[in-house]
Amino acid sequence: MSARALGNARGLTLAEILVATAVIAIGLVGLAVVVPVASYGVQEGNQLSTATFLAEQRIEQARNRPWTLTPANDCLGVSAGNAQVQPTIPAGGACTTPALGAGTATFADENPVTGFTGYSRTTWIWDCATVDCAGLTTPGASMRLITVTVSYRPLTGAGVAVTNKSVVIQWAVARR
Repeated sequence: MSARALGNARGLTLAEILVATAVIAIGLVGLAVVVPVASYGVQEGNQLSTATFLAEQRIEQARNRPWTLTPANDCLGVSAGNAQVQPTIPAGGACTTPALGAGTATFADENPVTGFTGYSRTTWIWDCATVDCAGLTTPGASMRLITVTVSYRPLTGAGVAVTNKSVVIQWAVARR
């Protein structure tokens, strides 16, 4: 290499370094603002998914309860005023659900849900012959509307929210 080629190589000036540092600092500040928002979004999605899972789980449990006309077997029941679901068990004890005796709540309110602290779950079962079940009216009590509500306190940028958020799922079930 010649001496002339080496002479053309120059470093960065102080002004260029300061400008580059300012651009990088602005980028890092922008990133620092986005990280908590993204973390909140991930947490909110996680809580909403868990609440939806718990509601769907209870819907499936209710759908699997025996409720047949022949033989008369009602292990599903309908909700009383206190949100406890009381099955109507015939005198002969035809309800075949294990450990479900007369006066036993099929789906009692849970606060908290077992294994999921911070979540509460209520289940209401309506007889569509006597109550308007989201537009369903059935003579002869052949349909019931199951409503499951799962509530939780979401996280915010300042901590835990003051008010609850809820997931509500409804499902119509026909007597088999």
